[in-house]
Amino acid sequence: MTALIAAPIFGYLLGSIPFGLVLSRIAGHGDIRRIGSGSIGATNVLRTGSIGLAGLTLLFDVGKGCVAAAVAHRWGEGAALAAGLWVILGHMFPVWLGFRGGKGVATALGVLIALAWPVALVAALIWLAVAAYSRYSSLAALIASVASAAVAPFLAGRATALLIAAIALMIILRHHANIRRLIAGRESRISFRKS
Repeated sequence: MTALIAAPIFGYLLGSIPFGLVLSRIAGHGDIRRIGSGSIGATNVLRTGSIGLAGLTLLFDVGKGCVAAAVAHRWGEGAALAAGLWVILGHMFPVWLGFRGGKGVATALGVLIALAWPVALVAALIWLAVAAYSRYSSLAALIASVASAAVAPFLAGRATALLIAAIALMIILRHHANIRRLIAGRESRISFRKS
């Protein structure tokens, strides 16, 4: 019972660390919430024109998802699933930023790596393929999320598959504005130039 209480708290606090915002400020780019989509994730950090900084943000955001689920797994499967859910919620709704965070895609990938790496591999490959073809990060994230939920029942246990389906739904809901822009043809494409 203690582990099931500690795991969500640990996951949320780790997830709420806004690495994209912190790293951008350290690098002298200011508040990345004032550019592009206003998100704190790696895709928006890329809009500063720094590929290295975006890559580092991606690494840290994936890392916190992986660490949260992997550490909590020592307390049992239930704790790992709880930490996996709450680390993503922490990234999406960080208390330090007025509950306005990122979309949770990279952090979700980290959780999948720790809990169901075959699903993570499928999701990553699909994201790369769609992003390379369309240059829409949001579209790639949406398709990869749906695909991960679709393959999870065949590549992971039932409880993990249910968590992955919940994560996919959360990511889709967080992309509601992106979906509207995609439909309207106004969504920004992946760019290596400053916004």
